[in-house]
Amino acid sequence: MSGDLEIVHTDAAPAAIGPYSQAIVVDGWLYASGQIPLDPETGELVQGSVAEQTDRVMRNLAAVLEAAGASLARVVKTTVYLSDMGRFAEMNEVYGRHFGDHRPARATVQVACLPKNVDVEIDVVARLG
Repeated sequence: MSGDLEIVHTDAAPAAIGPYSQAIVVDGWLYASGQIPLDPETGELVQGSVAEQTDRVMRNLAAVLEAAGASLARVVKTTVYLSDMGRFAEMNEVYGRHFGDHRPARATVQVACLPKNVDVEIDVVARLG
């Protein structure tokens, strides 16, 4: 790698619950770890629908991006992990609302289990600048 790695941390998003960083910046790119619906103030999981969980996840991601000097408008790629693809439309409506007219590339996959048994996790790659 030609650039130094910069660890991104903000108290406005949940602290890492394992041996990883909220995000890493290198060469003008931000690679954010997956966010789950943890409330950063209480450390508690947001209970409720996939829509409610997705909203918290997107707000967590926005906070990490902001800490690095970026925003959701700078996201180029996302990966969405769902516990049940039958809940895709519910997640997609909230996801789209957060991104507005911006449409990053995306992959969405159904997984057998997510950390803390949540229903949605999302990670992003963003270009700084």
